[in-house]
Amino acid sequence: MTTFNDREKAQEAKFVREEEMAFRVTARRNKLLGQWAASRMGLTPEETDSYAKSVVQADFEEVGDEDVIRKLLGDLTGAQVETSDEEIRQALADMTVEARRQLMESM
Repeated sequence: MTTFNDREKAQEAKFVREEEMAFRVTARRNKLLGQWAASRMGLTPEETDSYAKSVVQADFEEVGDEDVIRKLLGDLTGAQVETSDEEIRQALADMTVEARRQLMESM
């Protein structure tokens, strides 16, 4: 019975680690997206930092990526930056890869 309990605990620990990593990747990705959008809008370094944090916060509005995409699209359009839903989704995919790479590198 001890072996079964050990395996169960190991699986639970693995699940927790994977969920934590997914959260960290998403947060890092959103920060990178904020920096990407800020550079397109011509924001100062201080404004970029603040804007990147606001993109991370926007992800807590609803489950999934639509809240972040909606924010970026609205902000870029409002700043007169020519963009599209497809371009933002591509940046999201690219930044996910970069965020994962950065986190794996720091381990």
